Amino acid sequence: QDNRISIWSVGDLGNVGLSGEYQGDPQLLCDIRHNGDVMDMQFLDQERIVVASSTGTVTVFRHHQNNQTLSANQRWEKAHYHVDQDTSCGGAACTGVVCNNPEIVSVGEDGRINLFRADQKDAVRTIDNADSSTLHAVTFLRTTEILTVNSIGQLKIWDFRQQRNEPSQIFSLTGDRVPLHCVDRHPNQQHIVATGGQDGMLSIWDIRQGTIPVSLLNAHEAEMWEVHFHPSNPDHLFTCSEDGSLWHWDTSTDISEKPSFLHQGGRSTTYFSHNTVNQSVVSAWLSNDPTKDRMEITNLIPNQTLSVNSLDILGPCLVYGTDAEAIYVNRQLFA
Repeated sequence: QDNRISIWSVGDLGNVGLSGEYQGDPQLLCDIRHNGDVMDMQFLDQERIVVASSTGTVTVFRHHQNNQTLSANQRWEKAHYHVDQDTSCGGAACTGVVCNNPEIVSVGEDGRINLFRADQKDAVRTIDNADSSTLHAVTFLRTTEILTVNSIGQLKIWDFRQQRNEPSQIFSLTGDRVPLHCVDRHPNQQHIVATGGQDGMLSIWDIRQGTIPVSLLNAHEAEMWEVHFHPSNPDHLFTCSEDGSLWHWDTSTDISEKPSFLHQGGRSTTYFSHNTVNQSVVSAWLSNDPTKDRMEITNLIPNQTLSVNSLDILGPCLVYGTDAEAIYVNRQLFA
């Protein structure tokens, strides 16, 4: 009923004890009330945070570091709505936001895409009927292009340089139209995209090739809520799920050279389905050399039972939130 945006300090890496555990508890620096459920949030810059609400509103909060307070800096009321913006109950949930300062893109249950600029009161661009189904997530492909995933298993590319309100490309899961919940693109090779959805499968797409995924990987037992390539080490990918698991996918080494061992969960390696693709740059994610097609998967929280709803990652640190109303910080991913 009463939702808040909170800023925490989890200390610096200097405060690590001998066995690697973090010394000192996380400190709540400040918080502020938020109207509606928080559906997504992202830092715009060092001090501004963009937040998506179930009421359809997109808000930019500013973190004042000198006196540790938060304030609403800018608000686009009912950026997403079902009937019209003026009716009191007309808001549609804003399901995702992505930032590339000063630009902010939001998507929602209403199938609408908005492009905002942090310094402008009105939307720069709105694509009203971008999708007939719910848009669940959005990310930037390039500075002028975005990727969206929807509730009927489609991945779409939108190019803001084009005036027409149509996607420039549509990709689709074959067979059952399983809702897709999350999307991320490879930080260095922008043609490689990962998505996850309601069936817990991880799909890897090469957006230069065809319209179906290059590979479908068996992953979680329930909905996959989030997928992220490691920003500086993209041979590593992380996924989390309603089934209470958080998986680390490692394609960085040829596992056939390692002694085989089983991780908790009983899965140590998995195999790509092959579509042989001639690549200028071979990425492990699209590898077509059968001897190298294995990857190591580790469940980072083997005994969890409650849904892992969100994760983010930077350097050796992984942070995730669960239905236990707790936030966890893992500081030694590559230990």
